[in-house]
Amino acid sequence: MAAIGHFIDGEEAADPCSDFGDVFNPATGRLSARVALADDQTTLTAIAAAAAALPGWAGTPALRRARVMFRFRDLLDRHAADLAQIISSEHGKLLDDALGEVTRGLEVVEFACGIPQMLKGEFSENVGTGIDSWSLRQPVGVCAGITPFNFPAMVPMWMFPVAVACGNTFVLKPSEKDPSAPMFLARLLSEAGLPDGVFNVVNGAKAAVDTLLTDPRVGAVSFVGSTPVAEYIYTTAGAHGKRVQALGGAKNHMVVMPDADMEQAARALMGAAFGSAGERCMAISAAVAVGDAGDRLIETIAPMVRGLKVGPAGSEGAEMGPLVTSEHRDRVCGYVKLGVEEGADLVVDGRNVEVPGHPQGFYLGGCLFDHVKPGMRIYHEEIFGPVLVVLRATDLDQALRLVNEHEFGNGSAIFTSDGSSARRFENAVQAGMVGINVPIPVPMAFHSFGGWKRSLFGPLHMHGPDGVRFYTRLKTVTARWPDQVPAKTEYTMPTMK
Repeated sequence: MAAIGHFIDGEEAADPCSDFGDVFNPATGRLSARVALADDQTTLTAIAAAAAALPGWAGTPALRRARVMFRFRDLLDRHAADLAQIISSEHGKLLDDALGEVTRGLEVVEFACGIPQMLKGEFSENVGTGIDSWSLRQPVGVCAGITPFNFPAMVPMWMFPVAVACGNTFVLKPSEKDPSAPMFLARLLSEAGLPDGVFNVVNGAKAAVDTLLTDPRVGAVSFVGSTPVAEYIYTTAGAHGKRVQALGGAKNHMVVMPDADMEQAARALMGAAFGSAGERCMAISAAVAVGDAGDRLIETIAPMVRGLKVGPAGSEGAEMGPLVTSEHRDRVCGYVKLGVEEGADLVVDGRNVEVPGHPQGFYLGGCLFDHVKPGMRIYHEEIFGPVLVVLRATDLDQALRLVNEHEFGNGSAIFTSDGSSARRFENAVQAGMVGINVPIPVPMAFHSFGGWKRSLFGPLHMHGPDGVRFYTRLKTVTARWPDQVPAKTEYTMPTMK
């Protein structure tokens, strides 16, 4: 049985504590490892290592920091298949999907390789007689990242490459459900030449999180997870003087207009709703069919959902893998039961799916509800599984009201062949990321990722330009030389003359 500890000050560290969590292979249901759950003292040790490494790393020229990122990028590319296998073995997603996760994380590393350009300040000559003014960006300090199980490699790479390239040090607290991928990333960073203590991994649960949120040496906290926890992270860390970006839950809508290519829309919905077993913060979990698109959409997509091939990563023809734990599978099944009780039409029921040779795996087939109403919990709450709900709207106005009245505003999409409808949707929809005939509009690394409303706490999104702004503090300098200093004392408010 593998034992997974922590990565602190450049070394993999065992944990003497007696509290451990179980790590499973979701495809087989078998216990594969035990992961140490750090107490506050272990977490404080990681913070101390990051604090000790901070002066030297912050003082390292940005170009040299970028060169470490270049080497890390090359190692990631070389070991992408190994990392994808690790992700699949603990999360359950298919290998191609896991490789896609690695690629999207690698893109953020590539963005971080250009950090010297992003850190350039601005200069204004002669803002007053003999006075120049300029701005510069400096590191925040020790930064912390708290990341979810659904993207154990990509979401951490939304955070630490930009943070580290900007001159900060970092403590990552990943999900205890699939901890091996972050540990692998830590080893690659060390091999790339990152100094000891600049990047640390602490596995754990709430005790580790609370220590990161309250320790005065931590200057910034990034989080991705559910909305209740995001709000807790935001309020707790903010009360302790830290800057925070906390990404919460989602109920991403896809509006299907009557003029949409229905076959194309259905295929897009299949991938967006059931890829990675629906365990994506950008999954489409609610479709809004406008006008007569509803019956045609159900008629087209229902056979696709029934024919969805469920199996373990690497199995021939598999289109969707298991859920991450048996507890999470049971929770999603509970929502399917609830939807039936609420009066929604369960068109496809995937609860009785069987995967030959894997009777103990955490599998659930695709589930499809029709005629879902806004007051139903299966619509209001984030299910985070392979469950697609379909609502009906008479026109685009009603569809927009449904999207905009929901508490979450992470992402949204419209499928239409009409430019006027697309433009109106783009302008009026209240969501941070919008797709037009693109079902999962995840921005590239040189843009920023984040939602609206209760999908984001804090003013700045992740990676891209907002990532640089979050992980740096702006300083503006105004200077003049002694020969330009006025000859008399001035008591009035300074103005530039």
